[in-house]
Amino acid sequence: MAYEFDFKAAQDYDAFFEKGRARHRLDLEIALISSLIRPMPGKRLLDIGCGTGLSLEPFVNQGMSLTGIDPSLYMLDKAAERFGNRVDLHRGTAENLPFDDNSFDTALLFFSIEFSDRPAKAIEEACRVAREQVVIGVHNRCAPHNMARRVKSFFFPDMYSGARFFSVWDLKTMMNLILGKVPVKWRTTVQFPLLSGRLVSKVERCRLIQWSYWGSFIGMRIKPVPKFRTRPLVLKTRNRKISEPATGLALGLKVEQ
Repeated sequence: MAYEFDFKAAQDYDAFFEKGRARHRLDLEIALISSLIRPMPGKRLLDIGCGTGLSLEPFVNQGMSLTGIDPSLYMLDKAAERFGNRVDLHRGTAENLPFDDNSFDTALLFFSIEFSDRPAKAIEEACRVAREQVVIGVHNRCAPHNMARRVKSFFFPDMYSGARFFSVWDLKTMMNLILGKVPVKWRTTVQFPLLSGRLVSKVERCRLIQWSYWGSFIGMRIKPVPKFRTRPLVLKTRNRKISEPATGLALGLKVEQ
């Protein structure tokens, strides 16, 4: 992945979402992702780019088998503090997952491909290890709030300075190039990023509102086609010596002078 969170970024990450409008927005985003995943007991979920584990919290008590992977040891340390042994944590990148084909029912990319130098490869890998669905959550490039965030990051560098935002059309185009015509379902949330409260949350969760192309956060579910990682096979051959005696009926034959 292109951006790897250091110690300070890992410490600031959770603090940013602890309260206020940031927490309100995160709750809306996770609620949308959860509705797309449709958690069920016994299902295997892989969170690719799990960070400190904020996106896994809603699924801990759902009876699911949870795995997280992230390139940052600092973020994984925070996740380990949060979950203990309830989540299987690994260090690795989204572009080269250390898991077998179809190892999970669901692969989740929550705020991950924005920080990847090869987002298409990350999605392809997610489709390889997921048997049933891949769920993606990203910042919407077309949302006014994210446009302002990008402009601000030019003058006040932060983790979003090197991030790559996507629109619904961008994601659909990428899916078609990688997978062909596969079933895709998407919705958006955080239509009103500067407002919070119960009434705003109720409006934000309305399906009609979530069909807007301009929400700050895009949630998308993909039904992947089967993909497999190929490995070259080594063929072993045995060179037979010419001087070795023949076998079979030839042993009983005599050569006439």
